[in-house]
Amino acid sequence: MKTFKQLTEQEILALAISLEEEDERVYADFSEGLRKDFPATAKVFDEMRNEESGHRRRLLELYRQKFGEHIPLIRRQDVKGFVQRKPIWLMRPLRLEAIRNQVSAMEEETRRFYEKSAANTHDAGIRQLLDDLAQEERAHEFRAAQLEEERGKAEPAGETDQARRKRLVLQIIQPGLAGLMDGSVSTLAPVFAAAFATRNTHDAFVIGLAASVGAGISMGFAEALSDDGTLSGRGSPLLRGVVCGLMTTLGGIGHTLPYLIRAFKLATAIAIAVVVVELSVITWVRHRYMDTDAFCRGASRGRRSDCVGDGGVDWQLVMM
Repeated sequence: MKTFKQLTEQEILALAISLEEEDERVYADFSEGLRKDFPATAKVFDEMRNEESGHRRRLLELYRQKFGEHIPLIRRQDVKGFVQRKPIWLMRPLRLEAIRNQVSAMEEETRRFYEKSAANTHDAGIRQLLDDLAQEERAHEFRAAQLEEERGKAEPAGETDQARRKRLVLQIIQPGLAGLMDGSVSTLAPVFAAAFATRNTHDAFVIGLAASVGAGISMGFAEALSDDGTLSGRGSPLLRGVVCGLMTTLGGIGHTLPYLIRAFKLATAIAIAVVVVELSVITWVRHRYMDTDAFCRGASRGRRSDCVGDGGVDWQLVMM
């Protein structure tokens, strides 16, 4: 994968063409999925699809003028920093709230891409087009927040609160939760293996502490280096790395601290209780901020096809 700053002007235009084509098809899927129950909203997505098609045509015309007919295949997954999107066909049946959130996230990411691309471009013609497209994508963001129900009533968008919540999820909750999950699970084996092998609470504590700190450092660096945040909106890599590293260490230390108690059986019982509490906290945070239950229709039938994170954020981000 290339970083965004490594892209040439030709590659930036090729990627922009690919992004617009993908967004156009996404809107077509949304429109088709909503046409039966929400024809008015489907019409809005038809219009947005046509606008994305217009963006793609303008990009193609400029590309031909600058670089000729051959367009290299560059996709979002080939460049670091893009948010991983949930496939549309896994989101059936389509829900308006989930769609609105995903569209808002899509348009924000595309707008940020055009702004960053324009700043890194020296050709005046390319920069002008990218600036224009960034402004048009900004209008799409507002439009996504104003999508109406079939009844014709505009639902309150809560733009400020929603944006604040999304930043919290992307920049703090997700890296923190990823760290807590890793720290809680990955240190179980060394802590309890040392405890039962040696029957010495001091040895178990030392090994657990070392495993927790080591896992925290590893996860912190992994999170910080996974994404610079320029396109995904996930914020400062340093902040995410620190949050992830600290929560990883905390997740491991939680069931390590009981081994400061010299009584082996008592320390082990408390450590097991702490593990239960850690897993309960992880479950609660996922339910509270990822809306795993609210957005999982059909779960009783053994399906996960309708699970979408709040704010249009794919839970797979945690694993990036």
